[in-house]
Amino acid sequence: MLKKKEIVGVTLISVVAVVLSATGCVRRTMTITTDPPQAFVYLNGQEVGKSTITTDFTFYGDYNVTIRKQGYETLKTNWQIDPPWYQVVPFDFFAEVLWPGMIHDEHQRHFILSPLQEKSVEELAERANEMKAQLNPMNR
Repeated sequence: MLKKKEIVGVTLISVVAVVLSATGCVRRTMTITTDPPQAFVYLNGQEVGKSTITTDFTFYGDYNVTIRKQGYETLKTNWQIDPPWYQVVPFDFFAEVLWPGMIHDEHQRHFILSPLQEKSVEELAERANEMKAQLNPMNR
């Protein structure tokens, strides 16, 4: 026969095991839409797909975003994603480990591309000279 202290100990261990097995987690996603659609999207130099694109991310902070589509100017910008209150220390421990369910942290951003502007021959020649100077530092 189990004693009262043993029953309390077994119950406590059982409760801890159930809590730890039903731990929550946070799913972080970012969705990028563009005008026009179907533009190539790069995050921190890695292609993630064509817009509209939803992708998971693991860290908060500054993301380098590059968007390209033929016939449009390439857009290079940054996207700062700040953590919600439940992802700030010490609350993040409860959201990641103890919360008994899934939390979905969604971020969305829309980017508009400008049509490609035709360059004059002079502008192209100037750009070529700049690139040549960058490749050969002795010509500076």
